[in-house]
Amino acid sequence: MSTTSTETIRYARFASPIGELLLAAKGDRLWKLHMLHGPSDPRASEGLDQARSAFLDDVRGQLDAYFSGRSRGFDLPLAGEGTAFQSRVWAELSKIPYGETISYAELARRVGDPNAARAVGGANGRNPIAIVVPCHRVIAADGRLGGFGGGGDRKLWLLQHEAEVSGREVPAAWTSR
Repeated sequence: MSTTSTETIRYARFASPIGELLLAAKGDRLWKLHMLHGPSDPRASEGLDQARSAFLDDVRGQLDAYFSGRSRGFDLPLAGEGTAFQSRVWAELSKIPYGETISYAELARRVGDPNAARAVGGANGRNPIAIVVPCHRVIAADGRLGGFGGGGDRKLWLLQHEAEVSGREVPAAWTSR
């Protein structure tokens, strides 16, 4: 998931059911997807004067299909940047099926270090391409939602949305925060 730093960065906005998203691409690869926290978010002004990008239009189209329930995944080249450990965690996140969840401990086991649940949580929290790399599908071992950089309400919405589209029941632990 690494990329060179000389590529042109393009930005786009996407109004989603969970709030405004800021998309950033390096070339024709998705580099970042930020969930903005209102107009005071320091990232809210990034890329305001950018020209349109066919690639980012495709990203917005795929996000629209995801949020409307017409699609359960993404087919996008990614350019996320992180350490080797973070990249392994993010690769495993991408393997979690739509509408399903796993624990931080299970994710640690899947990346080859069963004692690294906290480190996995840290890598999960630094995921630069939220939703597309589904960090929201990782929950606490007791079934509660745990943390989420976009906020607990957004994580709950994403998980409930995927459960509903998949025809799965929403666990009581998710709503008893």
